[in-house]
Amino acid sequence: MRITQYTDYGLRVLIYLGLHREEITPMPAIANHYGISSNHLMKVTQQLTKLGYVESTRGRTGGLRLAKDPTDINIGQVVREMEPMEIVDCFSAEGRCVIEPSCHLKGILGRALRAFLKELEQHTLAELVENKDELTLLFSSSPSSVHS
Repeated sequence: MRITQYTDYGLRVLIYLGLHREEITPMPAIANHYGISSNHLMKVTQQLTKLGYVESTRGRTGGLRLAKDPTDINIGQVVREMEPMEIVDCFSAEGRCVIEPSCHLKGILGRALRAFLKELEQHTLAELVENKDELTLLFSSSPSSVHS
């Protein structure tokens, strides 16, 4: 399975904000640390705000911060809310496939997707930031060394 870049960026934002819990962080600072386009990251942070994971404040001293404690942010739930779950056309309401009535692939992929999400649901943001010292050291490096 592969998540979209959009969801990947969403998780990266949450990790960054989880490491900087006491700060209001300008979105361009996060974009700079990851070497991501500010325009693209803006869409991601708007979605995270809409979903209630991030608080956004406007103005000269505005920025982003987590709206919830990292222990209350379930990674599986974040992925489920940000990621399109129609991994093949027949998963969507509009999807049409001529072999669907006798195809077993949809069931197999459905079980695989549920297993993928079940594993992610076992983890919280708190786990992703528990190695704070290592991550903070990486964040103090140049943005190009943070790329993954």
